[in-house]
Amino acid sequence: MADPQATPQRALRDAMGSFATGVTIVTTRSAAGEDIGRTANSFSSVSLDPPMILWSLARSSSSHAAFAEARHFAVHVLAADQDELSGRFAGKSADRFAGLEAERGAEGIPLLRHCAARFECRTVYRYDGGDHVIFVGEVTGFQRSDAAPLLFHGGRYGRLVRQRATPAAPERPETLGAGNLAWLLSRSFHELRAASAEARAKLDLTDPHYAVLTLLGHRDGLPLAHVLPLASQRGAEVGRCDCAALAERGLVRMDPQPDAPDPALHLTEAGRDTLIRVVAAIRAAEADLLGRLAEEDARVLLDLLGALARSDSRGWPPALPA
Repeated sequence: MADPQATPQRALRDAMGSFATGVTIVTTRSAAGEDIGRTANSFSSVSLDPPMILWSLARSSSSHAAFAEARHFAVHVLAADQDELSGRFAGKSADRFAGLEAERGAEGIPLLRHCAARFECRTVYRYDGGDHVIFVGEVTGFQRSDAAPLLFHGGRYGRLVRQRATPAAPERPETLGAGNLAWLLSRSFHELRAASAEARAKLDLTDPHYAVLTLLGHRDGLPLAHVLPLASQRGAEVGRCDCAALAERGLVRMDPQPDAPDPALHLTEAGRDTLIRVVAAIRAAEADLLGRLAEEDARVLLDLLGALARSDSRGWPPALPA
């Protein structure tokens, strides 16, 4: 429903924003030899024979005069990870090209790299479009990559998510199936846990031992009284004897605290090396699992799971920075 407080122009703009588009940067070179570039989502294919595209630019834009006079321009369809670049060319930066390694096209127009697609064009028509000018260009050269495109919808950037068949709902209320988050997460985690279990078995680590090492990997130096309940929340009952066993093996160091009855636990170099070996096995299994997805789908999956995860839930330690 439209906002009753919005002006007619704002309401129309919001309605137009319901149409998801790609994001482009259009570049050219002014008569004075200055590199010019603007972010635009008003890009569209016009014809394949001859190959022609169009885009539009506000008459009030500071770049209008340069594009109106230019005989060539280039349209860059941005990749999903180029939202920062889009923001740079949409803003009022004095030099939008600072630090960028641009190639050169016809008449020296700048060509940006690592885009989802790029079209070099010769300006053939300019049309009056109200408060905008519509530029039509003949495509003289183009490039395409496998990068997923950056999307824009409702005033926000987004990423492409490929539509898949919806799993059938469980037939009985007492069962969970492929349409349930719990089932899907458990099924995926099963494969990761198998890799972890195999690595831990080779290193003679029990579930409680691994829980303690993992906790200290996040929060080294915790008092024993804190380690026991926090490590137990990871699914294995952890006792003082488990911490003592790790200390005997030289994986953990237990330092007395002057003002507390319990020692503080620290990972030793051997303990950290052991933990790294298990984590490496898990990461290899994770890479194999995510490798079954398209790169962009995997990135979206991690983003969505990150939005669901709560690092402070039940004392669960936050993830370490990459």
